[in-house]
Parts: sequence; structure tokens; C-alpha cells
Amino acid sequence: MSILLNSNSKIIVQGITGRDGSFHAQRMKQYGTQVVGGVTPGKGGQDVAGIPVFHTVEQAVARTGANVSVIFVPARFAADAVCEAAAHGIKLIVAVSEGIPTQDMARVLPFVKERGARLIGPNSPGLIVPGIGSVGIFPYTIVTPGSVGVISRSGTLTYELIHHLTAAGIGQSCCVGVGGDQIIGMRFTDYLELFERDDQTRAVVMIGEIGGTDEQDAARYIREHLSKPVVGFIAGKTAPPGKRMGHAGAIISGGDATAFAKVQILEANGIHVINEPEEIGQAISSVI
Repeated sequence: MSILLNSNSKIIVQGITGRDGSFHAQRMKQYGTQVVGGVTPGKGGQDVAGIPVFHTVEQAVARTGANVSVIFVPARFAADAVCEAAAHGIKLIVAVSEGIPTQDMARVLPFVKERGARLIGPNSPGLIVPGIGSVGIFPYTIVTPGSVGVISRSGTLTYELIHHLTAAGIGQSCCVGVGGDQIIGMRFTDYLELFERDDQTRAVVMIGEIGGTDEQDAARYIREHLSKPVVGFIAGKTAPPGKRMGHAGAIISGGDATAFAKVQILEANGIHVINEPEEIGQAISSVI
């Protein structure tokens, strides 16, 4: 069983004719992902490496039966792109675009939820189900099929921990980046619920960082609802208060937002927290 993405998923790429959209659409297709179309207003009728381009999401869904969309649209248009996808029946929307205005996202989230869609991101590398498909910008050469789910607020740090898992002979069931902006769609607890129900997933790696309360919420959820072991890692131990560190959401705004405080909360709820990424292989091996 795969969470969020499976062999029946049909993906469209919004912004496919742009530099990033075009490049990653082809990379996703090379990995075996079922990329069935792309959307760029005014460029319908063209194709990108054999992938047909449509003027609108409505046209793309009608012609291809797409149920997943990945957003490679500039920030000022990305909120409308997300809403367009949700309005026309797309049930999983992956927003790679970053820097979407906070007020726009505050408007988008209720719209998406009302239509029964799930939103990953924005400012997310997307997700990958090893051996099945990739939606976003994950480097698929580092993954291998297995039984460990990976959820993370960081992009490149996620890749590093996945690399260490694979090097240790530990495969992954699904790897997903929740997004680094202050307002995002699905959060840690949403993914933890899915991993709990997934028969393939035997353990979870959760990569957090400074800022916000997602890790605290996740710690309580794990203690009360999760039967599977979780290994955590918190980035940003040396970050100074009040200074943004890479992500808009990675700002220490209170005592519980520091890396040290988050580690304490995770450990108090029975979660094993590693200090360095290279420790992940041994930590997971000890719990599965």
C-alpha cells in the first residue's frame, strides 16, 4: 500500500512550459511516474517531451483523467493555480512554488479543504514513493523501496537522511516534504495518520526544525495514536532567535520554538531523537 500516490495516480504539471516545470516533468516521467499532461494558459496544443499541454486544468482533467497536480507556477500566480486544481476535481495538489504571500495562502486553505482535496506545501520538494512514482523535485536516485516513511520540513536535509537510510540498506515506503512556509496544507499529524494506516510502513522518520508548533503537536499525536516507532531529528540548534533560517516557517518566536525545546518535547513523549543525520541508519535498525 502507498500513501497519497500509487500506480493509478495520474499527474498533471501546472507551469510545465517554464524552466523548472519542464525539467522536473521530464524527470518525473523518467522515473516511471504517470505524467499525463501539463497546463500553461495560452500554450495549449504544444507538448513537452511528448507530454501534452493544455490551456486549463479543466481541459487537462477532462482529457486525461488526472487526479494529482504539481505546481511549478511563479509565486504571484501560484495561489490561483492551487485553487484552479481544487476547483476541477484534483484530489492531491503538490505546491513546489515558494514565497506565496501569506494572505493568499490563508484564502487558499479553506477553498482546498471545502473541495475535499489535500495540499502538500507550498515550498515543498513534493513526495516520492520508491518504485511507484515521484511528484515534485525529489532526487530519485537516492531512494529504494522499503518500509520506512519519511516526513520532513526540510528539503536538502531530507535527501541527506534518505541517503543514509539507503546506504544502511533501509528502504522507504514514502518520502514527503511538508513545506517550509508559515502557512502550509497537510501537517505532520496528517501524514502520521496515513503512515499509521499503511501496512507497508513499519517505522517513521520525522525531520523537524525551529519555529512553529508542528513538532509539538506531532509529539502528542504520536504518544496518543501511533503504534509504530518514530525517530526524530530537529534542525537549527545554533539558530539565533528572531532570525529566519532558510524557510519562512523556521523562525524562533517563543521558548518552545527552539531546537532544544523541541527535542525535549519529542523525547518526553517517547520519541528517540538523533543528534546527527548519519545516526539514522542505526537508530531505525534498532526499532524495526
